[in-house]
Amino acid sequence: MNERSRILLKSLIEKHISDGQPIGSRELAKSSGLELSPASIRNIMADLEEMGFIASPHTSAGRIPTPLGYRFFVDSLLTVQPLGSIERHKIEDQFRPDSANRLIATASQLLSNLTQFAGVVKSPSRQTSSFRHIEFVSLSDHRILLIIVAPDGDVQNKVLEASRKFTDSELTEATNYLNQKYAGMAFENIRARIQSEITELKDNISQLMSLAVSAGQENSGKNEDYIVSGETNLLSVNDLTMNIESLRTLFEMFDKKTGILQLLDTSDRANGVQIYIGGESGLVPLDECSVVTAPYDVDGQVVGTVGVIGPTRMAYERVIPIVDITAKLLSGALSQP
Repeated sequence: MNERSRILLKSLIEKHISDGQPIGSRELAKSSGLELSPASIRNIMADLEEMGFIASPHTSAGRIPTPLGYRFFVDSLLTVQPLGSIERHKIEDQFRPDSANRLIATASQLLSNLTQFAGVVKSPSRQTSSFRHIEFVSLSDHRILLIIVAPDGDVQNKVLEASRKFTDSELTEATNYLNQKYAGMAFENIRARIQSEITELKDNISQLMSLAVSAGQENSGKNEDYIVSGETNLLSVNDLTMNIESLRTLFEMFDKKTGILQLLDTSDRANGVQIYIGGESGLVPLDECSVVTAPYDVDGQVVGTVGVIGPTRMAYERVIPIVDITAKLLSGALSQP
């Protein structure tokens, strides 16, 4: 693609994102800054249409970008600027020390408020679940409450069925031993260590350790979920409300969650901001949407994804830095001791 075509395509897409209307050759001649006749511009637009970057709606002689056009725009024509210091500080102020669940809810709401689209945050994955603190509490003769405090501060409770009654002193001894020796280690690694140490441990510690590790691994990877905020904002997006059936399937997908989770799982394994335009997500309800995501971490380990779901006609130069900074600030807040 030559330079004139690039300039015209960039100008057309930016104008369409701003106005939401098909762009004609005369309007494009004014906005592009190129000294070309409308006839020359029409020729270039015809070439761009043949390449699949723009299309003509049935009701207008103007042109609008296709998903392929948006993809080329995002990859090759868009210049993303960092957020200004004032706006960045406003976002930073939202991430004060708090529980993991509240921080995730804050991030989701913030993404929605700043973009006026749907904000999503996938809850931390526990595929390599470890613990910051662990505690055993006696409930009855053979039942013990296991309390696991995750590195991000999330608390999980599990009732264990033991083969015998443990005294309070035995439970305290096992609690202290596990916290001193294994805090911060992944449960699967603890299990490997147990095999070599089991003969050296007291019976009560080895039994309780085995129960705790099994429970920890049982919870690993379970309860994967995400929080979505502002999905009703999409009801105000003309590009989406023109097709009520597509909008209905989109909201059904929000309810079922499986499809969104699969997409967010893919984003977990990617580096930095990812952008899925139209059918690139592989999810039919998102064919008329774009999804901008970024992974977040706890102490350097990726545990989830933040994202924005909106129409393909979105201000990418604004949404991308918002998603990026939100992921980084959430990572920092969750990694604080």
